[in-house]
Amino acid sequence: MSADRARRRSPILLPYLLIGPTVLALVLVLGYPLVDMVALAFQDMTREQLFSGTAPPWAGLDQFERILGDGFFWTVVARTVLFTAVCVVLTMLSGLFTALLMHRVRPWVRTVMSVVLVTVWAMPVMVAGSIFRWLFDADYGVVNWTLSTLPGVDLERHNWFTDPWQGFAVIVAVVVWGSLPFVAITLRAALAQVPPELEESAVLDGARPLQILRRITLPVIKPVFLLVTTLTAIWDFGVFNQIWMMRGGQPEREYYLLGVYSFIESFAVNRYSTGAAIALVTVVLLLAGSVVYLRQMLRTGEIE
Repeated sequence: MSADRARRRSPILLPYLLIGPTVLALVLVLGYPLVDMVALAFQDMTREQLFSGTAPPWAGLDQFERILGDGFFWTVVARTVLFTAVCVVLTMLSGLFTALLMHRVRPWVRTVMSVVLVTVWAMPVMVAGSIFRWLFDADYGVVNWTLSTLPGVDLERHNWFTDPWQGFAVIVAVVVWGSLPFVAITLRAALAQVPPELEESAVLDGARPLQILRRITLPVIKPVFLLVTTLTAIWDFGVFNQIWMMRGGQPEREYYLLGVYSFIESFAVNRYSTGAAIALVTVVLLLAGSVVYLRQMLRTGEIE
């Protein structure tokens, strides 16, 4: 009986044994910093406590009252949400278009496109930021020179970052360019699961390409599309490196997103607890997005 019982338990315990090392590594690597950040958000850490090693005084909810009562904080939150929405919409539309194109072209063209996309995906964010910063440089930028060749366009020495709207357009381009490969390759794999006989039947019935896309293709790939959209939103909400790189490590207040704002408060003006409180609010907002992601995974049956 004991041997039979052990055999019955082994399939149940196997998934937990396999995922156990990963969970343990995440707890060790992320658990302590997260707990320390939560504690710091309820304290009042200054440079005196930082350099002396003494325990900072307990501040309770003072840091949260300070940031939640600050109008600039809510401006940054709104800016972060708008930035995330624009990036997600452009990324998903361009990714879907690229995936549809890959689905229709010849195999060798699809292979070339996949290699290019993987190369872009493998490029470090700092390298991509440096390239785009050079492309849009006011003095030597290729974009200014190219656009100035058009009739009636003069962008010589034009600084794209003087106007925050134009500057964020460049930053959005960097973010979308870096996220496109993951979205396109994932959606291309989902498109491969669409039964071709459904599309052939629709063509015979006189359906147009847009009708086939809306009535057949999108409903089939909807679970994957929603998961990728949620992941992209979570990543774009925490954008930091692209802004920091494009602004040369000194972003203006007009370019603050939540990640940049938290970093500036912590390490530029030495309000460590305020920065931790902003970071904690950001984590809570990201957890809300993670809940949506987990619900989508549960719906698609990836989590039992």
